[in-house]
Amino acid sequence: MPFNLAALQETIAAAIPDRPALIFRGRRFSFADFTQRTRQFANLLLDAGIAPATPRNELENWQSGQDQVALYLHNGNEYLEAMIGAMKAGAAPFNVNYRYVADELRYLLTNAGTRVIVYHARYAPMIEAIRADIPEQKLLIQVADESDNALVGGAVAYETALAAASTNRPDIDWSGDDLYILYTGGTTGMPKGVLWRQADILASALGARNRSGALLPDLEAFADRAVKTRPRRYLPTPPFMHGTAQWIALSAWHNGHTIVIQDDVERYDPVALLGIIEREQVNVLSLVGDAFGRPLIEAIEAQGHAPTSLTHILNGGAAMSPAVKAALLDKLPGARIIDTIGSSEAGPLARQVAIDDDGTKTAPKIVGGSVVISADLSTLEPPGHEGLGWLAKTAPVPLGYLSDEAKTKATFPVLDGVRYAVPGDRARLLANGAIEFHGRESSSINTGGEKVFAEEVEQAIARHPAIVDVLVSWRPSERWGQEVVAIVQLKPGASATQADLIATAAKTIARYKLPKAILMVDRVKRGDNGKPDYRWAKQMAESTRGTRPE
Repeated sequence: MPFNLAALQETIAAAIPDRPALIFRGRRFSFADFTQRTRQFANLLLDAGIAPATPRNELENWQSGQDQVALYLHNGNEYLEAMIGAMKAGAAPFNVNYRYVADELRYLLTNAGTRVIVYHARYAPMIEAIRADIPEQKLLIQVADESDNALVGGAVAYETALAAASTNRPDIDWSGDDLYILYTGGTTGMPKGVLWRQADILASALGARNRSGALLPDLEAFADRAVKTRPRRYLPTPPFMHGTAQWIALSAWHNGHTIVIQDDVERYDPVALLGIIEREQVNVLSLVGDAFGRPLIEAIEAQGHAPTSLTHILNGGAAMSPAVKAALLDKLPGARIIDTIGSSEAGPLARQVAIDDDGTKTAPKIVGGSVVISADLSTLEPPGHEGLGWLAKTAPVPLGYLSDEAKTKATFPVLDGVRYAVPGDRARLLANGAIEFHGRESSSINTGGEKVFAEEVEQAIARHPAIVDVLVSWRPSERWGQEVVAIVQLKPGASATQADLIATAAKTIARYKLPKAILMVDRVKRGDNGKPDYRWAKQMAESTRGTRPE
């Protein structure tokens, strides 16, 4: 596909200019409004000297060839405006985790070769603290927020700068080769910038296919679909600094739908979330595993009724247990839950759709282009194969990792002339085409010579009704090498012994996979996007040395 996300936004907006594109804290932006504001942002960058893109055929897969724009922002209209606006300027925007401390930010902004930073005013002191240690910036753009921090020296105010910028379409030759950059979370190592051609990420994850799975043939087909669609309202709850929320928002727009952003963008508040769903009549809600699903169920129970507008729950980024899915479906009659397994390096890999309790227990099915490659990366595995392989994806896949040739070649191997993305998840392809998903290799535990995947133990323990959340890690063991340790959070007022939890887990997993210790905590630590913090889990597991289950 030759399509570029900037050109696609302009095309769709021209077809449905008056339809709401985004709703945030009572402000409503039409598709035409969004076009104007992203053009203004693009022209602001161009006036600051954003460099023309280097042709893709002159670059290696791990090279950018564009100026990078850091999005150091909470959710809001500014995040999506800056993202698409940067693309309209021929620059490559990328996500910044606003929870990072100074050293992490220095690494990230330097690794990315950042030339422009767009940041909320609350982070002005951090920008001041690190600016001497990162590449020289062509522009600093400060977005006002509740902090009322003064402008960093030399920075411009977002709204003031936009108002002064031209609304003309930028004089840029947009290309499908222009980059979409998504930095990984760095939960098991340093963050890595995944380089996608915009045409490839569009085809893989951003709504470029019709209901039969075929790619739309041209930009006019996108516009025609948007005109004919019955618009829905989507609310992505995770931060836009993670791919899940970005992909949901862009896919919704590419189908002509409206994005709603929750009022409180600093924390997940399910009670307030229900109010916004009802106020804006949200139809599609995205969640991230049990960490988002369980509190939502409790909030629905507390208010005594569920929102009637919701028709779909999209889950991604972390597993959602069958029990939580079943409870959500019970609270939302007629809704369906679409659970997607994917990664920054591959896009969607497998999907499960549940409309009733039976559906929550089925295994996910692979999506187009997904395969399982043998453990030694030598062959494609047939359905029903023995042993575990690697869950992988064929084209369209990313080019590679920014500035990292070795990891690019390792993660995107070529097999029989075909290039694959192998993000690191172990799985078995079942005879019926479903996936038996075991989890990320980097979070697996080798105990007594047997490999145990953290996710499968977490799912087994999460079946206990007293559990709110659980993460699994390991500690050293003289006897086994590594021992499984579970860190669990119970519901308020609930009680369960370690023996109770182990008995529940033993119903679905082998004995050698059961935890050798269980640590009860007030709160299991996850990122704002609901993804597990396995570094924290490992520290907590280490603290249990010498203990045994009751």
